[in-house]
Amino acid sequence: MPIISLGDSIPPDTAHAVSVSLPTWQANVDYEEGDVRVLGRMVTGYPRFFIHRSIQAFAQDFLAAYGQPGQKAMLFATAAAGRRCLEFMRQRVTPQTSNQIFVVDLALDASKDISPLLKQLAPTISGIIFPEESFPVAKEYWQHTGDGVSSRRAEFSHELFKHGQLIAINEQKSHHAPPEKPVRGPKRYSRANSTPGPNAAGSENKALSTSENPEEDRESFHFLEERFGRNLNLTQVARAKSAIRRRIAGSLAGDVDMNDEKETKSEANSRGIESLDETDVLLYPCGMNAIFNAHRVLLAALGSHKSINFGFPYVDTLKILEKFGPGCILYGHASSDELDELERLLKDGQRFLALFCEFPGNPLLACPDLKRIRKLADEFNFAVVIDETIGTFANVNVLHYADIVVSSLTKIFSGDSNVMGGCTVLNPEGKHYSLLKKVFEEQIYENTYWTEDILFMERNSRDFSNRVKRINVNAETICDILRDDPLVKTVHYPKYNPSKPNYEACRLPDGGYGGLLSVVFNHPEHAQVFYNNLDTAKGPSLGSNFTLCSPYVLLAHYRELDWAAKFGVDPNLVRVSVGLEEPEELQLLFRKALEAAKEVNIA
Repeated sequence: MPIISLGDSIPPDTAHAVSVSLPTWQANVDYEEGDVRVLGRMVTGYPRFFIHRSIQAFAQDFLAAYGQPGQKAMLFATAAAGRRCLEFMRQRVTPQTSNQIFVVDLALDASKDISPLLKQLAPTISGIIFPEESFPVAKEYWQHTGDGVSSRRAEFSHELFKHGQLIAINEQKSHHAPPEKPVRGPKRYSRANSTPGPNAAGSENKALSTSENPEEDRESFHFLEERFGRNLNLTQVARAKSAIRRRIAGSLAGDVDMNDEKETKSEANSRGIESLDETDVLLYPCGMNAIFNAHRVLLAALGSHKSINFGFPYVDTLKILEKFGPGCILYGHASSDELDELERLLKDGQRFLALFCEFPGNPLLACPDLKRIRKLADEFNFAVVIDETIGTFANVNVLHYADIVVSSLTKIFSGDSNVMGGCTVLNPEGKHYSLLKKVFEEQIYENTYWTEDILFMERNSRDFSNRVKRINVNAETICDILRDDPLVKTVHYPKYNPSKPNYEACRLPDGGYGGLLSVVFNHPEHAQVFYNNLDTAKGPSLGSNFTLCSPYVLLAHYRELDWAAKFGVDPNLVRVSVGLEEPEELQLLFRKALEAAKEVNIA
């Protein structure tokens, strides 16, 4: 991959890319400091941290129709998600501000002749409107939960909104009177008019059509159907969703096309649980949304108890457990000593909702003792949620030890870094299976994974298993180079981690050790020069088909570096997500960066 300029998307020229180029160490620092030099050049970012520009554009037009000066809007796919955000915000702002936050729900205009395509898609949007100063609180909810609208859904829905086809639900009851002075603009792309919106009490304002000519509206529908008939074959959506779920369940070979005749015959699943099928797999718009909903279902099914975050936490997993429900305790080393401490608490009568862990962890690649955790869970009646994003089910089988397995499909399952996705997998042999499945189906689960995103994910994931095998080999090659270099203090990788026996207990017979590793240098200066001279893509995310590096601890824990260091997480750690490049090419790139680091004089 060519060197990517600061702020450009990764991959380059990709409308829905999930990473952004931060090619120097200082660029990462400046990003965290909010320096306009970096922020002003960013065309995109990781979608839960950077609101995609197509979503921003829709939010602006939504606000023009329903808001007032001094307000901002945030968009969600369903009314329930919008109201969860509303509740989250009202708990964290002043009573005066709380009264100025409200939700507007959009749906198709039922008074119009709706095409079969739109009836099948049934797009909805719920926008929460709030004072500008409350934006950081709304952004917290967006980032932690993954409930926000996807960029592809926003693009599609925005077109409908601009042409008056997607309107506020209360307007459906008043038959949608058009504005007195509609603003004309270019066909198909004109911007919704801006008029005073509802006040804090929720007074009505009519949704705006950019066309006063019915012929233009018909043309708009024709354009949408042309575009989505070409790029979005709805007849394939059910098969695509089934193919994804079956791949995750391990009952469909990763490299089988959903249209291949072989696909109709299910293979024995590779997760080793005969009763597992695709109905035990639920799809979400991103990995954090899967974790958020796993936590929600556990609270609804098993009661309001604290949870356990076991191992050094991914930042938003910890925030979900802390902010939604009664809280959690953190065991950040994933050690046997911490399991001893947990066992003492349990024997003293303390009860917990669930234990959440990653396998392996990020960024230290440590693996908890799942066998012992499962034993404690069975004895003391708490659930186990395992995030297998980094290990991947092509390398490890952790479902036996879990009640729920969660994963970010955005990462190696997709590989192309152009679509988000997540999943939960219920263990049908688990103690709480029947109750959890019932609560998921009847109370919690909403089908919010947008149709376009499903089709992209299905296509990207067809060669998942073969990609994982090649990435496993490449990662071990890079580990060997780094471990042999005198500048390097530690390479974190499951194969070399002290917790390797725990990994081996779950590794599949033909599984490897994954594509993620972290390197710590003896001196911070070596880390920085190495990073600056490494000619790979450099930015957030992992699991891409190309090698992607980041000073992960700076990005994830910039305001809490001392806290992270207490758990053995070095602030100058460089995380490497290894890709599919030719091994010789990768070796050359890493050796050149190491040679550049050797030129640094350490006083």
